Amino acid sequence: MLLHIDSSLRTEGSVSREVTAAFATAWREAHPDAGYRYRDLSADPLPHVDGEVLAAREGADRHELEQRLKAELEEADTIVIGAPMYNFSVPSSLKAWLDWILVPELFVDQETGVGALTEKRVVVVTARGGSYAPGTPRHGFDFQEPYLRAVFAMLGLDRDLEFVHAELTHAHVTPRLAQFRDQADASRQDAHRVVRKLAAV
Repeated sequence: MLLHIDSSLRTEGSVSREVTAAFATAWREAHPDAGYRYRDLSADPLPHVDGEVLAAREGADRHELEQRLKAELEEADTIVIGAPMYNFSVPSSLKAWLDWILVPELFVDQETGVGALTEKRVVVVTARGGSYAPGTPRHGFDFQEPYLRAVFAMLGLDRDLEFVHAELTHAHVTPRLAQFRDQADASRQDAHRVVRKLAAV
């Protein structure tokens, strides 16, 4: 099953949504008999984890939403996540989802490094207004990919983890970035090429 998650606040003109949709379409064509589940964290935001939820994690009566989100992960073979960069990190809606699924029973065993989700495949599609590639002035401001890599490592989802970056997405709307429009178009096209290739596997 493919679990398809979007978190962009924008429904029109969202590059991350555009690219995850391209992945999902290609994946479903390559796996016509597999299941598919879509979750839009912007249109249907999750509540923040609160004290009541934390207290429930210490007992036997776990929160129904937590159990549902956990089941979605466990059922999926492949997970594609649209994660635009907001203020150098991830959208709060995506952070809320992560807070719901980061539960002890899904953590990897510290000795073996293996957990309930270890064999699953994850593709993260990012959209960034500027460029945060190695060697660029803002490389050190990327708290998006390093954060997600660290979180997914806790869940054993780092063994088959791919990041696909569409950068300079603001070049067509921000005058001071107009000189980078060709690079922005190339990055977007490359993201589409890469996700189609990844989806065919």
